[in-house]
Formats: sequence, structure tokens, C-alpha cells
Amino acid sequence: MSHDDVTTVSVEISGQEITFETGKLAKQASGAVTVRQGDTIVLCTAAMGRLKDFDFLPLTVDVEERSYAAGKIPGSFFKREGRAGEKATLTARMIDRPIRPLLPKNWRYETQVVALPISVDHEHPYDILAMNGASAALTISSIPLPEPIGAVRIGKINGTIVVNPPEPSLLNDGESDLDLIVAGTADAILMVEAGANVIPEAEILDALDIAHGEIKKLVAAQLELREKVGKPKVEHEAPSLDEKLLAKIKKSHGKKIEKATQTVDKLAREDDTNAAKQAAFDANVSEDDDAEHKKAVKAVVDALEKAAIRDRIAVQKVRPDGREATEIRQISIETGTAPRTHGSALFTRGQTQALSVVSLGTLKEEMRLDTLGLETNRYYWHHYNFPPFSVGEAGRLGGPKRRDIGHGALAERALIPVVPNIEDFPYTIRVVSDILESNGSSSMASVCGSSLSLMAAGVPIKAPVAGIAMGLIKEGDDYIVLTDIAGVEDHLGDMDFKVAGTEEGITALQMDIKITGVTFEILRDALAQAKDARLEILGKMKAVIDGPNTELSLYAPRILSTKVDTEKIGMIIGKGGETIRGLQEEFEAQIDISDDGTINVYSSSGAKGDALIERINSMTRDVALGDEFEGKVVKTTTFGAFVELIKGTDGLLHISNVAPGKRVETVEEVLKQGDIIKVRVAELDRERGRVGLRLSDDPEIAGKTAEELKELKKSGGAPRGNGDRPPRREGGGDRPPRREREGGGEGGGDRPPRRRERSGGRD
Repeated sequence: MSHDDVTTVSVEISGQEITFETGKLAKQASGAVTVRQGDTIVLCTAAMGRLKDFDFLPLTVDVEERSYAAGKIPGSFFKREGRAGEKATLTARMIDRPIRPLLPKNWRYETQVVALPISVDHEHPYDILAMNGASAALTISSIPLPEPIGAVRIGKINGTIVVNPPEPSLLNDGESDLDLIVAGTADAILMVEAGANVIPEAEILDALDIAHGEIKKLVAAQLELREKVGKPKVEHEAPSLDEKLLAKIKKSHGKKIEKATQTVDKLAREDDTNAAKQAAFDANVSEDDDAEHKKAVKAVVDALEKAAIRDRIAVQKVRPDGREATEIRQISIETGTAPRTHGSALFTRGQTQALSVVSLGTLKEEMRLDTLGLETNRYYWHHYNFPPFSVGEAGRLGGPKRRDIGHGALAERALIPVVPNIEDFPYTIRVVSDILESNGSSSMASVCGSSLSLMAAGVPIKAPVAGIAMGLIKEGDDYIVLTDIAGVEDHLGDMDFKVAGTEEGITALQMDIKITGVTFEILRDALAQAKDARLEILGKMKAVIDGPNTELSLYAPRILSTKVDTEKIGMIIGKGGETIRGLQEEFEAQIDISDDGTINVYSSSGAKGDALIERINSMTRDVALGDEFEGKVVKTTTFGAFVELIKGTDGLLHISNVAPGKRVETVEEVLKQGDIIKVRVAELDRERGRVGLRLSDDPEIAGKTAEELKELKKSGGAPRGNGDRPPRREGGGDRPPRREREGGGEGGGDRPPRRRERSGGRD
């Protein structure tokens, strides 16, 4: 292949070069461009198929992740990539959303855009390159995209706005407080997707302004590439309405259609409008008319509906359901809807209803990710479901659609800044929002429902989060920004602007604009209006539940944590896991041990969990003078009983102390192997490892501090036995007579305690 066939253009964005190259790969596609930044390379192609008789634009965008791009082998059983993961799906949506409104309104040729990351350096995220590459591939192809789009990411690191920040800074625990993706043409912003760590509205506007400046550079580079290698565009003339037919139907049925669109209830309005449109259609179509005439009549009838609604909203300032521009639909909130779950809430706003449910699990139940990114697991996530009955339809139920994945990710992004980390709340958290009824803004209802259900579950979120969807209708110079848009206002409107956040600032954004005349003044108004609505909703939420519950559900697992010296982890595990299995069985709990010594205990009840934590702490703590233990008698001798204090460490309870106030001839008169007794460390010699024990209820030591026990030892204390038992020999400590030491072979009372191997074996 000759290098003359390869064409390259470059652009510098924030001090880093982005290169567009074509003519080397995938040359049979209508347009193919390779985009590179650092060692991240994405191949983007655009292809045009056959003309279809569809009533929608047949555009498909696919992002195909290949594990080899990051030097990985797929983790699936088949060791092959399966269906697109969440990251690929979200990237495909971000490519689709700004491109779709730019293609001709009546474009009916199958159009497919494919982005294939072929190298990922984990410094430069591939999604931004894929967005720019997809636009470039369409720009040089014969597909009639009128103008290119550019895309950049904006971060905020140490208080400074950064363009296209490095990938590690964007992780949940990364240093960037903002992950804002902006796409647009040289003239206007078309798409925004953002997660933010409670960022004020003014800073978001500044970031959008900076982003648009960089977008213009990327658009210019793509135009340069088109000048060099661009193919002639397919001639396509957007259809126009038959003016005579429009005038005729407007005169005969225009007022009926307009009146039908004023019905307040959603389903009733749809029924009335469809009936009025069908009447207009039937009056102007006969059996002998051809398909073209039927299409023309249908187009006129649809246009009359759209014009009636848009004119009434933008010019007359009257919304379909009669609300004021800034008015939120009626809200009702209920928590504890599903009593056997770990946390639940029902959030209803107008005719949109979301049931959000929290499930808490152990850290072993985290979501494991097999993607090209740096993130390998996730401890909090949100799933969104949109069944067909929510809009009164019958349909096929199956796996999540792209829209479901996108809405779930948006709600998840909105809550991430307030969800506690696993060090503070060592649970895996899954939230599911089922949309039970929908008339616009169901994703924002799921944000509110999720926040409520997390608080109901006792998850200590930093602050509640609410979401609101804003809309725009613009007719000429007349426009109106709408709060809490309903379905028809979204469908026929010019902007869908979703804003989520706390009282202090924004945590998530998603914006799609269908026209190019949206100014920064309009965006500023929309953000200010959204803030007022968000605060109003937060107030209604607070009236129902003003903070996270202090107690977890009875049905949620109890997770308690402690930390031990890493050298003592083996003591807890035991030989072949014998000790840890025994503890789990005894306390009906699960024990997770991290390499740093952090131990998480998952128990069905708080009492058992507390008891297990106490046992672990007693097993691993260093023995100190005055400590009390509930230990097991592991061996009896002629001179006393050895009591296991912690795994591998015993102390000696001398025969003279097994029954205070009584004379005993043998230890077995009072104790036998396997007995559980409460003892206290009365003597301790760390240099020689000697631990002397007394019974916890021994009156001679009861209530004495460690210092008092030391003094008692120095003074020789009271006689070991009572009655006619001889006192302790001078200097002999607790040592038994020599014959006992020689015969027993166990050592005297002051003999260093046996340190058994961690295998758990005994002498």
C-alpha cells in the first residue's frame, strides 16, 4: 500500500495532539477514519445500506470493544467477547445523540456507524476519540451529514478546569470532581453528559463555554479532512408539505385536532388526538389513492398536531396539562413499600411513578467488570427497567435496552458522589428502579426514588439527591423553558435537559438539543429553573424522610469490621481453614479477610456479629496484665490447668487457684479438659513468656487494676491455698514441687506458656 493513499490531519487540544487518518484501514466502507491520541487508537466507520420504507431514521451506532486493545483475554467461559458492555453501550448512545438530529429529517437509508477501539493506553479514554472519529467518518462519506461534530471531556482537578483529563483521574476514587462530556457543531452544543461531585451551576456553564471553544478546533480539523478526501454527498431533498392539502385539512379539521391536544390526562389526550387525526385522514383518503398521497395526508395531519402544541406552549405559554412553565406536577412519596426488602421507596410525580428497591450484600458480591477500562469491580450500581405496561402498551419483555442502560447509568452517576465508600459502609449496594407508570422524566423519578430507598435502607448517604427534567419550545424568537416536562413536551420539544443534584450543587447532567439556536442565556435560565425545582422536590422528600435510617432492615445482613495485625491472619484462618470455618459455623456468619488485616463479618443478627468480632479481637490481641478471657481448658496436670486464651497462647491456672477458698487434691475435682471458664491474667512476664491466671471471680484479685496486680505479685500475695495447704515457697513463684515438674514434664507455674503452631495442634 502506498503512503500516498493515506491522509492525515492533526489538531492540538489542551497541549495534546489528536490525529485523524484515513486511507489505510477499512477502505470499502463509505467512510473510515482512525483517530489517535497517545497510544489509544479507535477505528470508526460509516456505511450506507439500502433505502427502507420506514417512518423513522434507520441509524445504528455500535461500539465494539476488543479485549486485545488493552492486552487482555476475555474473562468469559468461551474466552470471546459477548454482547456490548455498559461502557460500550453508553459510548454508542453518546455518538448517536448529537448525530441523529443533524441527519436529514426524511433520511431513510440504512446507516451504520461502528467504532472499534484497537489500542487503549489507559491514559486517553477511547470514548471521546470514538465520538470524534464517528463524526469524521460520516463527514468524509457520501452520507449527507451537513456538518461535523466535535467532542471533548472536561474535568476539574484541584479546582482547575482540565480539558480531556487522564483516565485515572476519572475513576470514582480519582482526583477529578467533574466528568463532563460535551458534543456539538461549530455553532452550537448538541449533547451533554456529566457526573459531578456537587458542582455549582455557574461552574458548569463555564465548563460548557470552554468545551465549545475546543469543539470548534475539532470541527475545523474534520472539515480539512473532508476537503482533502471527502466523497460527494448523496443528494437528498427533505420532503415538504403539500401546501394546498395543508390548507384544506387545516380548514376542515385543524380546530378539532387543536382541541383534542388540550386534553389534560395523558392517555385521554392520546386517544382524543388519535381520533381527531384519524378523522382528518379518513376524510382525505380513499381506497383508490396511492401510497404517496396517503403519506402526504399523514404528514400534514402530524404537522398540524405538532404545530398546535408547540404554538400553544411557546407563543401562548399554555402547556398541554395546564401547568405554569415552572410548575412541578403533584408529587407523592412513600417509603417501606416492599417490607421484606432492605429498603424501598415509591416516588410518583404526576403520571410518572418509580419503585426503587435497595439490596445490600457482602463485599464478595461486588460487580466484576471485564472491560477495557481501569475499573475492575463496582460496589454500588443502579439498574433501571421500563416495562411496556408503564405506558399502557403490550410488548415483549427481555433484557435491558440501550435506553434502560443509559437511564440506569445516569441515575447511578447522580448518586455516586453521596454514596459512602466501602471503608465507611462495607456493603455491596444494588438499587433497582422499576418504572410502573411513565409520562416523561422517568429517569429523574428513579433518581429521587433511589435516594429515598437508600435512606430507608439505612445507607449513610452524605445528602439526598433529586432530579428534574427541563424542556424547551422555541418558535422563531418566542421560546419557553419548561420545568418537569411531560412526554409530549419531550417528544415535540427542542431540548431534553436532565439535572440531578443535592441542595449544594449538581451531581449529574444529561442534555440533548434538537436545534442549533440554543444560546448560553437559555442554558443559564434552564439551570437556574432546574435548581429551584430541585430544591422544591428535596423539600418534599425531606418531609417524608429527613435522613438515613439509623437501623438497617431486619432482613439485611449485618456487617461489622475490625482490623488485626497481618501476622495474625493465619491464626484466624487456621490449618486448611479449620479455624475460620469453625467460627463461621459457630456464629452463623461469613468472614472476609483482606490482605491489609481488615476483617468484615457478615451476620444474620447483630448479637452474633458482635460476639464474633469480640472472639476475633480476643484471639488476636496481645495478652496484657488484668485482661479477662473466656477460655477453654486444653489440658489438666497435677499442678494446674492450661487455659487457651487466644489461638496458640495458653496461660496456667495453678491448682491452688482452681477453687478459691477450698482445698483440692487434684485439678480434675473442679475442672476437666474442654471446660469453658472465665479467667484473668494475674501475672505476666513477657521476657520469658509466662502467663499466670486467676479465676475472674477470685475475691483476692476482684476489682484490682493492673498496677495493683503487679504489687500483689511483688508482695507475694496471700497464700495460694487455704486451710492447711502450705504457703508458697520463697522465690518459687507458682512452681510446683520438683517431683511434679520432673514427672509431669509440663513445667511449673511460671514456665513460659506453650506457643502452639498455627496449625492448631496441641502437645
